Amino acid sequence: MEYRIDAPSTAPRLVNRLRLKHWALLAALADTPVLAHAASAISVTQPSATKMLADIEQAFEFPLFERHSRGLRPTPLGDEVVAYARQSQAGLARFLEALEVKRRGGHGQLVVGAIMGAAPDVVARAVADIKQRRPLLNLRILGETSDQIGELLERHDIELAVGRLSTLRQRHAFDFVPLANEVMQIVVRRGHPLLRQRQLGFDALMAWPWVLQPLTSPARQLLEDEFAAVRLGTPANIVECASVFATLQLLQTSDAVGALPESVVRDHVNARLLRVLPVAIGKDLKGFGVLTRNGEPLSETAADFVACLHRYAQPADRSAVPA
Repeated sequence: MEYRIDAPSTAPRLVNRLRLKHWALLAALADTPVLAHAASAISVTQPSATKMLADIEQAFEFPLFERHSRGLRPTPLGDEVVAYARQSQAGLARFLEALEVKRRGGHGQLVVGAIMGAAPDVVARAVADIKQRRPLLNLRILGETSDQIGELLERHDIELAVGRLSTLRQRHAFDFVPLANEVMQIVVRRGHPLLRQRQLGFDALMAWPWVLQPLTSPARQLLEDEFAAVRLGTPANIVECASVFATLQLLQTSDAVGALPESVVRDHVNARLLRVLPVAIGKDLKGFGVLTRNGEPLSETAADFVACLHRYAQPADRSAVPA
């Protein structure tokens, strides 16, 4: 005997009842639990937003949010709807931006994420290459660290990223194709007292202030492994800074010690603004590569940019699994 449950499709009803403003409200609620703030973000009054949310939940025929004293909290099904709303709004924004570029006579857009370690060499050369052949391409580069660009890729704010897998979740959500390996260096400002010491180890650096990337970044995790290998803890006096530009400024204007990719500090070392300390980091930072969302084909422009990246990349160790 065959058992079958006949249920009318909800798609036509939702398509007919939900407007773009409804989806915009849901996307805004993904960023704030306060309905008044979400209403302001999409330029409607709070009473209008309250009615819109009621209409949305009536259309879906189940509650999307739980009401609490501190605002709204998505239900499990609400999480699914909110994630889709944010994704659709990001896609719509990219579409409208690309359409405006074409209206002005341009030729499309591409939004990518990139870690700073890849920017001076691989990414910069790839950008110069593709812009030479596509001068009217609207190209945007976002992010600085692997954890930042991973979040941007998950949120569909960028089409692809140049970085590393920073979490186990990303290993399942993203495809990774290696591009190049990277060497880390310990650097200080010109004239730093540590430069007068002939023999240095990590133990001699513990008393000095440090500027470190956040714990979620692969570079910071590598450094923590180095500290642990010589039975040292994290330095007591640290500033956590996700911005590579700000890190470079802090290193040049203080006695702080920092660990950055060789490609990032190269120009500052050549200009004698920073000096490399003779403290070896036992292993290179695992190779960076191209990160894309599983199962999502790249646009023709993005695929062209990836080809440019591979053209200028140094072969990475493809047997290594990035951290």
